[in-house]
Amino acid sequence: MDVRKTHLYEEHQKLGAKLMAYSGWEMPIEYAGIKEEHNAVREKAGLFDVSHMGEVKVTGKDAEKFVQYLVTNDAKSLKEGKIFYAMMCYENGGIVDDLLVYKYNDEDFLLVINAANVEKDFDWMKSVKEKGNYDINLVNISGEISEVALQGPKAEKILQKIADKDLKEIKFFEFFPEININGIKCIVSRSGYTGEDGFEIYTENENIASIWRKILEVGEEEGVQPIGLGARDTLRFEANLPLYGNELSKDITPIEAGYNFAVKLDGDDFSGRDSLVKQKEEGLKRKIVGFELLDRGIPRHEYPVVNEAGEEIGFVTTGYKSITLGKSIGLAMVDIEYAKLDTEIYIQIRKKQAKAKVIKRSFLKKNYK
Repeated sequence: MDVRKTHLYEEHQKLGAKLMAYSGWEMPIEYAGIKEEHNAVREKAGLFDVSHMGEVKVTGKDAEKFVQYLVTNDAKSLKEGKIFYAMMCYENGGIVDDLLVYKYNDEDFLLVINAANVEKDFDWMKSVKEKGNYDINLVNISGEISEVALQGPKAEKILQKIADKDLKEIKFFEFFPEININGIKCIVSRSGYTGEDGFEIYTENENIASIWRKILEVGEEEGVQPIGLGARDTLRFEANLPLYGNELSKDITPIEAGYNFAVKLDGDDFSGRDSLVKQKEEGLKRKIVGFELLDRGIPRHEYPVVNEAGEEIGFVTTGYKSITLGKSIGLAMVDIEYAKLDTEIYIQIRKKQAKAKVIKRSFLKKNYK
């Protein structure tokens, strides 16, 4: 498989980034180091290259109707200039992918999907379109668009220096369909994947490098740093934001994953709704919980979770020694009888079983505006 490069690849090389293949892309994993970059986003600001993400435009008479059936959230209640988080599900309730839905108007939507799933997702969207015979244009524009994310408490102050509109006008999960950043036409949303305030900036490929350089230049005084995918993962995990392939998959439903806020079972029909209604009525057999390690060790993705008798009861979806909190915490899919708060569970770390307890998944307070 050919590894692709974003239009910021040369910028990453100049900055001395450690580059690795991720979801078919050569991406920066770290620059100064994961811990330093993580803290920069929590305390000041960080700039991410997220140009590997996919974008799909849905336009036409049936655009709203199509999106309504495609995703788990309620497209009809979404107002113009706003965004929501949602998932696409197979008929059995398993997750195709999670995504952001940007609404321009009833006949114009932008869907932002995960890098690893772009082809699979677009194929799924085409199949839903054909099945429902929707009168829409469905266009994968991923190859034309680049994206950067500026995140952290000083993000607004930095970006405002080169924006031609007042960024305070958009609240969390709202967007400007058109705004000039450093004199370049962009889409800017108040959104992100870190638990901090921040912005996601979309523009044409040929313009992204000048925007990247300008943000690092004008944000130097505030301490902005370039951030790799390593810190992106530690930040999103602390904020209880899921990663496809970890908390979400074709074998996990949104209800098992615990993201019920993005699933509107009492609204219109959508793909997978009947299976999810049935699952909710019958009661969950397993769910994802938060946990804190009481013994020494670091829980990792796919480590087995066992009970006191050593019987396997689940698996870790994500685990780290939290940089912000200074303790080993994680998310794990466990059998439902072990999902209550304060329940003792054990993480199989190589040959050792490390004691842990179930805790709330709100590991830290999000700082959205």
